[in-house]
Amino acid sequence: MLKANPAPEAQIWNKTFFLILVVSFLMFLSMYMLLPTLPLYAQTLGANETVAGTMVGIFSLSAVLVRPWFGNLLDRKGRRLILILGVGIFLISILAYNLAFSIITLLALRLVHGIGWGASTTATGTMASDVIPAVRRAEGMGYYGIASTIAMSLGPALGLYLVEYSSYSILFTGAAVLAGLALAGSFFINYEIPHKNGQGTRIPPVKGVILEKSAIPPALVLFFITLTYGGIVSFIPFYADYRGVKNIGVFFTVYALVLLLGRPTIGKMADRYGARKFLAPGILLIAAALLLLIKASTLPTFLLVGVVYGLGFGTVQPILNALVISLSPPERRGAANATFAVAMDLGIGLGAITLGFIAQKMGYIYMYGSSAIFALLALVMYYAFLNKKLPH
Repeated sequence: MLKANPAPEAQIWNKTFFLILVVSFLMFLSMYMLLPTLPLYAQTLGANETVAGTMVGIFSLSAVLVRPWFGNLLDRKGRRLILILGVGIFLISILAYNLAFSIITLLALRLVHGIGWGASTTATGTMASDVIPAVRRAEGMGYYGIASTIAMSLGPALGLYLVEYSSYSILFTGAAVLAGLALAGSFFINYEIPHKNGQGTRIPPVKGVILEKSAIPPALVLFFITLTYGGIVSFIPFYADYRGVKNIGVFFTVYALVLLLGRPTIGKMADRYGARKFLAPGILLIAAALLLLIKASTLPTFLLVGVVYGLGFGTVQPILNALVISLSPPERRGAANATFAVAMDLGIGLGAITLGFIAQKMGYIYMYGSSAIFALLALVMYYAFLNKKLPH
């Protein structure tokens, strides 16, 4: 499927897909504003590196716990209801951050925030996979990833700017406004795609099965990739400060611009020439970036890391996402997307917690060295469990 030439009539862009991108962008922008700043806020309450890493980890791990359940609800109850519910929880938790004056309260709210994140992003990912033509799936998921990519280029820098020149209260209010706009946009996405067999009979979703087994091999590869991602997004500001590098917010912008330019192009090439030619090189680029980060001591070197890591992650993640959809039955698409998202959240969450512990006990050099090992383990998982499933 990933090698088929796109048919002229297989159009990706339509009103529904555009609305999905807008809602996804607003959610990701809100989330990325808080991702590098909440650990800093936790430090103002007396947190150390381990607790700061847990601030990221508990968000991801709470999403892990609810994604399979919401994935099955997407297949059984429909997409729109779960999207609205998830965005609503997401919004309420952000508003409540203004009332968090202790680490325990902040961690509890972060857990609730992750529940909303897990529901809403599983819904938007499934919706996108519904409306993207199968023969342009890798390309389409690359476009879908643009929403998070642009948000990634703006969110961390915007959040850090608000913290430096305004206040945490203004930061939380701004993030809540974005989530409120996403909630409003969710009401305008109104479609359902009933899955039918060859005779036109609706296929009922499978009950009682939490994860989709066909999605596990690509999800396993993604898990080890995102173990490294947790260290990138959580500790780059701390590591840059340790190295005496200023204006590190531009790292996220460069990284995101590489993703923005690379995702659709690489996705189109993967649809045409096959995923095999891109996955292993993409994983190796991620490992190379992490090894380079060990030696980074100037802003240009940090930015080079952003370029190399962005090329690698921008290659691997959307292709794996497209494979998850292609390998799964249509009536299990919600569960398949949930399985994939669980791997991503679990990798980011465990990566942030584990690498935060390593940074505290051994230092940042050992932390990023461990991250490079995780990337190489992803390559092992790819050849062991996924490579043989792909067409030549």
